[in-house]
Amino acid sequence: MRYAPVLPVAIPLIAAALLAALSKAISQAASLIIAIAATLGAMGACVLLAGASRSESIVYWFGGWRPHAGVALGISFVIDPLGAGMAGFAGILTLAALAFSAKYFDTAENHLHALILAFLAAMCGFTLTGDMFNLFVFFELMSAAAFALCAHKTEDPGSLQGALNFAVTNTIGAYFILTGIALLYARIGALNMAQIGQTLGREHPNKLVFVAFAFVVCGYLIKGALVPFHFWLADAHAVAPTPICVLFSGVMVELGLYAVFRVYWAVFDPVFHIHIAGLRALFLSVGALTAVLAGVMCYSQRNIKRLLAYSTISHMGLMTIGAGLFDPVALSGAAIYVLGHGLVKAALFLCSGILLHRFGTVDELELHGVGKPLKWTAAVFVLGGIALAGTPFSGISAGDASLHSAAEHLGYHWVRWISLFAGTMTSAAVLRVAGRVFWGWGPARERASGAAPKSDEKRETQSGHKTIPSSMFLPAAVLLLAGLFLGMMPALPQSTLKAAAQFTNSSAYDARVLGGVSIAIPGPAMPETNVTFSLIAVGLAILIPAAQLFSRQARVLSKAIGPAMKWLHALHSGHVGDYVAFLTFGVAVFALACVFILQ
Repeated sequence: MRYAPVLPVAIPLIAAALLAALSKAISQAASLIIAIAATLGAMGACVLLAGASRSESIVYWFGGWRPHAGVALGISFVIDPLGAGMAGFAGILTLAALAFSAKYFDTAENHLHALILAFLAAMCGFTLTGDMFNLFVFFELMSAAAFALCAHKTEDPGSLQGALNFAVTNTIGAYFILTGIALLYARIGALNMAQIGQTLGREHPNKLVFVAFAFVVCGYLIKGALVPFHFWLADAHAVAPTPICVLFSGVMVELGLYAVFRVYWAVFDPVFHIHIAGLRALFLSVGALTAVLAGVMCYSQRNIKRLLAYSTISHMGLMTIGAGLFDPVALSGAAIYVLGHGLVKAALFLCSGILLHRFGTVDELELHGVGKPLKWTAAVFVLGGIALAGTPFSGISAGDASLHSAAEHLGYHWVRWISLFAGTMTSAAVLRVAGRVFWGWGPARERASGAAPKSDEKRETQSGHKTIPSSMFLPAAVLLLAGLFLGMMPALPQSTLKAAAQFTNSSAYDARVLGGVSIAIPGPAMPETNVTFSLIAVGLAILIPAAQLFSRQARVLSKAIGPAMKWLHALHSGHVGDYVAFLTFGVAVFALACVFILQ
């Protein structure tokens, strides 16, 4: 157990180096086995760490450089159940992606497995580190691997363009983070999160600290794809190999949000807690705008992978609302929501991969009726679509319950309706695709005015396939079932509540890291699930696509709103210069809001 904290990072990194060194000497099957074994090893270490850190955070000082007289001298991992849980969840989705890819690619170079393992190591280190600069280092390692994975189809110019948009926007985000860290270091002279937080708590902050906060938060919000930093995500998902989309959508963007609130509670809460009401309003505004705008964009897509990408952005808005309430109950709901959404969304992406593998396209209109033979894939896709609305007892529904309870307790009753809109719109979009593709419902050549244009995606496999291997279908089915029944795990809500209380207690964090002292943290009460609300969301999610597919009046209405939708699609132009302009504008507005709120 002594060296267990480093295993989630060390195992996949060593395996990645081994695969890179032996890429020409071993077979693809051997490379896959090594990658799966390393992923299982990292997952096992994360499970052990999550269990061991339930009562108190685990602090591991590299090289034995422990704090002296309350001053951090070395680099540390600070492991709590939420961080270890996120790392373990990254391992689960990595395992699913590797299993799916076994028969998905006709040929897959061994360096693909090495990149996936490097990506996993970076995600694990990102969730476990207690050092601001090393958080940035793992961010960069994660980004470098993600850029290369996104551009895997090097023969496709669209793939390179999507990867370029991804790389440019996220690299700018990295510069913002590094600038914020430099400003904090100039003020405090420390990089350990607990040390910075404790020092800031004893001083009156100046505008340098406000700007540092804005830069760091905006940098991680770019990774989290919150509006107006979201433009890169759909482009990246449209061109990245489908197994990689599972990691991008299921866990990578969620880690951007994790970093925002890890840094807030560990570093900035001691000094900004008196401004919590203003910060709450700021993050709830960003979350609500993201949920609504991306929900509308999701329903207007015809490329299935883009549709699922905008669905992820919309649900990221809801997760931001949950975390942005700055309340342990709401944060626990956001954590469960992350798990439920990640499992369901991964299953839906794998289903889209099955369609692309079988038919060579993921264009909804071109696939009209051709999916009729894929009955089991249709079942997974439909159930996954319904789950996005929050079916009772699912992970999404359980997360919603905590989120809504905390929001109403704090007086934000409108949060429930934002959640209903986002869940309904994204679920309805998936169910509309299912009706068209698997049953041939709706006009064969319908194209609503203002809908997204056709995309020219390239095959991810070299030839057409008549059968779907079980290694591709089973991961999707297992992930979906886990997402549907996650909320029925009796111990999950209470354990997540305790983990959220531990995560949000800045005093306990500082005492544990700098003094090795454990402080008892009381756990909040557990809310109840609102089954009626979940059923209403599911009912609306079924009625909306049914109306579009079978009602002429609904199609007339969709044409009426066409000009507004064309304007929205024009904003999402695919040009990296436009994206950088929106990104810069967003950072400026967020920074001004921070200065106004925090001074």
